[in-house]
Amino acid sequence: MSLRQLDYFVTAAEVGTMTGAAQRLYVSQSAVSAGIGELEHQLGVQLVIRAKAKGLTLTAAGRRLLPEARALLARSEELRADLREVGQAPAGRLVIGCFATLAPFLLPRLLEEFPGAYPDITLDFVEGSLTDLQRLLRNGDCELALIYGVDIEPGIDFDRLYSTEPHVLLASEHPLAGKEAVRLADLGDQEMVMLDVPPSSRYFSEVLADAGVTPVVRHRTESFELVRSLVARGAGYSLLIQRPALDVSYEGRGLRACRIADRVAPLSVGLAHTHGSHLTRRAAAFAAYCRTAVTGTRAAQGRVAKLPAPTPVTRAGWAHA
Repeated sequence: MSLRQLDYFVTAAEVGTMTGAAQRLYVSQSAVSAGIGELEHQLGVQLVIRAKAKGLTLTAAGRRLLPEARALLARSEELRADLREVGQAPAGRLVIGCFATLAPFLLPRLLEEFPGAYPDITLDFVEGSLTDLQRLLRNGDCELALIYGVDIEPGIDFDRLYSTEPHVLLASEHPLAGKEAVRLADLGDQEMVMLDVPPSSRYFSEVLADAGVTPVVRHRTESFELVRSLVARGAGYSLLIQRPALDVSYEGRGLRACRIADRVAPLSVGLAHTHGSHLTRRAAAFAAYCRTAVTGTRAAQGRVAKLPAPTPVTRAGWAHA
């Protein structure tokens, strides 16, 4: 089984026809067809179904091979790059994934500061849900992903960077907003605005259940900022992990983030990658940078108890900010 055969197979699967694969690879159609045929013969399975009118359709075996073939081809390119870079600084394009609600708090700094430490690495990113990011890792569309350490699927390794805890988010006029810490039982009969992004909703429900509270969910949304705006309007309380620097909604209405008085299981944030994969020098450099930069500053978002009380902001002041 050769890398050239795998390249023919992957390209044909992506393009959907032998002709298209041949054009992309600048070889003859017969070479692509023969290469895939030899691959099928060596593996003892049919990988594609050829139909003149419909192009190529992958068989079950072909669908199983495709991500593995992509990974092998990517690894061969990484090996070539690593050998060329012996004695040199890491270089090239690195794509990382980031869980959607973590992205605004982690990515901007990393995108700005990491290139200063590694100017020859071009850092790019994709956002998504936990399920999306683990699929992208397995498909080779990103090499590392910043995610929460829950619901990790088989074949994915997770390296913890830091742990954080949720806080209670209230409107500034809420009767409990003046408290430094709030017992979850005191919110038991009140309506809740749920951040409905897996695994957040399940985690928050478990936190409340551990305190004997069944949430009365009035609104569900996948938008972090819509949660904050609804809470600021008095639509209910919420539980969140991340906390922006200013405790105001998009509309300039006041919010109050309070520590949870109950014992709460912490939530880990870390870097995920495919099990057994060899990290490129670029990815290894990024992982090492995160262990210093992200871990060292996570208190800025992670622990409400250590944050100063919010400064009142008027609508005019918010517009100025």
